[in-house]
Amino acid sequence: MNTSDSQLPEFGVKRDSEERRDGGCAVIFYPITYLYAVGKHLDGGFLRLFSGGVAENEDIVEGIKREVIEESGLYDFQRIENIGSAFAHYHNTLRKVNRVAKTSCLLIIVNSIDCVPVKHEDHEKFTLDWVSEEKLRNNWKKHNQEQELDHWFYFLDKASQRIREMGYIEK
Repeated sequence: MNTSDSQLPEFGVKRDSEERRDGGCAVIFYPITYLYAVGKHLDGGFLRLFSGGVAENEDIVEGIKREVIEESGLYDFQRIENIGSAFAHYHNTLRKVNRVAKTSCLLIIVNSIDCVPVKHEDHEKFTLDWVSEEKLRNNWKKHNQEQELDHWFYFLDKASQRIREMGYIEK
């Protein structure tokens, strides 16, 4: 961990046998409807940010954009901003493994809800859904007993603040 990494916020509960897999996620906002794009799990309705690992030599922004396009199908991006990074400890329920990750988050403002075909891996069992910020927060509160989503709350807070600063939603 370099000096700047040691100053990043850290979220979640450390677990035994964590594997390190850095990556990123995106808070995706459609200003026409004031809704956020999320992955809705087919089993249980958990709402997730589109996210994934980024290869060691892959640019973090390009890697997150790739994950968003592959998982959601969204591609018509109006604005992309890196809104922050954090360390997250969590249990990856899709792959059934404990992880720690330096996670970067993009705020993506989309022009449209047009999509290309998605490329889900076998373990990715979710569909694109559009939800309000309130519905997203309420869903995460129900699924955050082990503080695994605290970094997503942190990123959503930062994204919501930035969306207001840009004038998409009144303050």
